[in-house]
Amino acid sequence: MTETDHTQAGGTPANSPGGSLGSPPVEPETLLQVGAEAAATRDTSGSSPAAFVATEEPAAPATPATDAADTSSQPSGEPMATRPPAGGMGSAPSAGADSRVVQPTADQAPAPPRPTFADLGLSEPVLRAVADAGYLHPTPIQEQAIPVVLMGRDVLGCAQTGTGKTASFTLPMLDILSSGRSRARMPRSLILEPTRELAAQVAENFVKYAKYLRFDYALIIGGESMGEQTARIARGVDVLIATPGRLLDLFERGGLLLTDVRILVIDEADRMLDMGFIPDVERIVSLLPRMRQTLFFSATMPPEIKRLADAFLHNPKIITVAPPATVAATVEQHLALVREHDKREALRRLLRSEDVKNALIFCNRKRDVDILCRSLLRHGFDAAMLHGDMTQPKRTETLERFKAGQVRLLVCSDVAARGIDIGGLSHVFNFDVPIHPEDYVHRIGRTGRAGQSGRAFTLATVEEDDRLAAIEKLIGKPIPRIQIEGLDPVSLDLDRPRDAPRGRSSRRGKPSAEARAPSRGRSAHAKRDPRPETEPKRRDRRQAERPAPRQAEPQAEDRVVGFGGFVPDFILRPARRLPAPPRAAAEAEDQAA
Repeated sequence: MTETDHTQAGGTPANSPGGSLGSPPVEPETLLQVGAEAAATRDTSGSSPAAFVATEEPAAPATPATDAADTSSQPSGEPMATRPPAGGMGSAPSAGADSRVVQPTADQAPAPPRPTFADLGLSEPVLRAVADAGYLHPTPIQEQAIPVVLMGRDVLGCAQTGTGKTASFTLPMLDILSSGRSRARMPRSLILEPTRELAAQVAENFVKYAKYLRFDYALIIGGESMGEQTARIARGVDVLIATPGRLLDLFERGGLLLTDVRILVIDEADRMLDMGFIPDVERIVSLLPRMRQTLFFSATMPPEIKRLADAFLHNPKIITVAPPATVAATVEQHLALVREHDKREALRRLLRSEDVKNALIFCNRKRDVDILCRSLLRHGFDAAMLHGDMTQPKRTETLERFKAGQVRLLVCSDVAARGIDIGGLSHVFNFDVPIHPEDYVHRIGRTGRAGQSGRAFTLATVEEDDRLAAIEKLIGKPIPRIQIEGLDPVSLDLDRPRDAPRGRSSRRGKPSAEARAPSRGRSAHAKRDPRPETEPKRRDRRQAERPAPRQAEPQAEDRVVGFGGFVPDFILRPARRLPAPPRAAAEAEDQAA
């Protein structure tokens, strides 16, 4: 026990609750002083924190056991709050210091509470469905977009994939469409998606959030029976989720009318531009009524997309929650430079060295997807493939198997790079550097979602340095390089002139035509001597021996009009008159007489 005592506001020593034996007596003046300071503290702060007073006697050096903040140094039965933590708020001042009460600083003020979905103006059935899905706080784009959509304004949203764009328009649409009824073949709202997988995912969101509402929807995508789709629209739907091609095909067959659409949603507009759907989208919009609400979402905003937004939207609310082409901070990026013939081996080494729970492997071409998937299966990996040439039932089955964990690796094209939400995806591998820099952001955006961490690896060759430079310029920083153990190191010179020609032979690592060894004893730089033209060729001799065609100059009175300068000879020849027969001559004389 030191000579300096920590005394509570009520006068009871802190180290001996109830005034137990062993505590020094406390003077009455000290008790009055402590009580006055405690009362002043209540008046100023509204609470009653303990005041710690130092006596006039010098304090003995504190031992580590008495200054420790752990609970093991406290006596048995002593309350946890009786011993203040050393060095923190409420710790005893040093010897000789004035008695004072430490007030909380400004930086320790409580943070403002995060908004919930109940603060956005959604109805009670929708809030119940959101709570059943396990969501409490909206994402930034949901927090900004949902109230604006409920007001009936047009929205231009620019946000990256994985930020919750789908719920930002599905939830308010449920509230808006909850009043009223749909009519046969006349949907009340239309959602356009670039791929079948995205359209199916939006349909799943409506099923999840409309569980407490009477709500009908139809999914119109290619690869499925058009008869079933037409029959569902004929019964009347509130929301029509479609891809542009199948929607126009169904409209031209008279399967639906678009004159009753109140809400139009164009999702992933930049992806539609890349896939060539913009003419179809423009035609679909021309079939809709002019008085409608339009929600336009895009991950990037190129000039063509900006032009479409200006044409489709009326006084929109522009919502941008992240700069375009922003990579999530939860994604760890890596770049491995390899040779073309080492790509598959490099991928296999990465798959064996990394703790891969499940992964997407992206290729640029559908043919490479099939070849790489077969190669992984031959080497004992659990893989499946997904690309646009597969039938829709097969694509749906493969994607469901991957989401269920039945397949660990999914080799796919860019059909799976947009909007597909696969929970807990641990890795993304770019077997090929994407052609468009924006696709790199969308590919690696499949991992690191919902605050979880993810890892993304890109395999690149020297010939793909132009694409790498464009990607690093887009994301604003270089991708960290790694070296795969067991493979030859490859250096990449990004300072090489971009307009330097590169032929097929240089891409394959073969010497150019000038550097190849001469064949058949002929020098590489020797030029073939031209053949001496001592006599004309046979064709020239024939033309020289052929007589020139006779061309008679027509007289002024015999000029023929209409043939230009090339008049046939038989027309220019003088006509010969045959002598008349004797009987005809006699009859001619009688008539003349």
